[in-house]
This record gives sequence, C-alpha cells and structure tokens, in this order.
Amino acid sequence: MHFTNERIVNAPIEVVWAGLNDVEVLRDCIPGCEALNREADDTFSGRLRLKIGPVSVRLSGEVHLSDVEVPHRLRLNGKGTGVMGIAKGGADVVLTPEPDGMTRLGYDANVDVGGKIAQLGSRLIGSTANKLAAQFFDSFGATVEAETETVKVVNAR
Repeated sequence: MHFTNERIVNAPIEVVWAGLNDVEVLRDCIPGCEALNREADDTFSGRLRLKIGPVSVRLSGEVHLSDVEVPHRLRLNGKGTGVMGIAKGGADVVLTPEPDGMTRLGYDANVDVGGKIAQLGSRLIGSTANKLAAQFFDSFGATVEAETETVKVVNAR
C-alpha cells in the first residue's frame, strides 16, 4: 500500500526536525505506542497496539533512519512482527520551510503486511493506516506548535 500526504505545521523547520527526532514527542504522538526507545543514532525500537477494524494487533519491531539531511529530509525503514502477522515498510519525510516561520511536512510511504493482518483486507488496512497517520500528524503538529508558542512567550518576557 502506498500513502502520501503533506501538511503545514505552524513551527519553524528546526523545531519540527527536533520533534521528529525526540523519542518522548514521538512516543506521545504515535497512536497506540506502548514503548519507544532510541537504540542508536539511527535506530529506534518499539511496540504498538493498534485496532484494525474489530481486531487488536500488537507489533514489536525496529525503525532505521537513513539518507538524513538535517533539517530537511530523512528515510525511515521498519519492520514489526506479532502474533497477528508482520508489517514492514518505509517512508521518505521531507521538511520545507514556508513563509511566516511555518514548515511543510510531507511524507511518501509504502507498507506491506502479511499473516492474519493481511486477511483483514487492503481497504480496511488502508483506511486504518490513513486514520492513524492523520492522528499522528494532528498530535505531532499540536505538540511542536505548543513548543513554539512556549518559546515565543518566554522570549517575550
């Protein structure tokens, strides 16, 4: 399955980049995230519990970063496994500065699933993936925008 989207975040590119590399921010913003740890500069491990239609799915796995160009782009490749099957994929994430201190955050992702998860059907999996991506980016945007507002208030004093 292929997913692509972009959104404007009301925060400077440096703040958005920092958020994308902050384990606590990511842990709080990833829907269903039960654990997230940085194993190395370019590797995260984690555990997710997701609801795909009527089925609860728990996956554990790793994500590796590559093609990093601070603060403009990175590539993610990951794989998660669980009793219900396997999910693996990758995403290119691109940050572009916009006027008025905002940032355009775009992603282009591919995900493949196998095992019992795949039996749920690509339509249900696709709609769930789009919903989870929207939840992540809504939460992430709100988090980094709040950090930007906090910095503005502190600097105004």
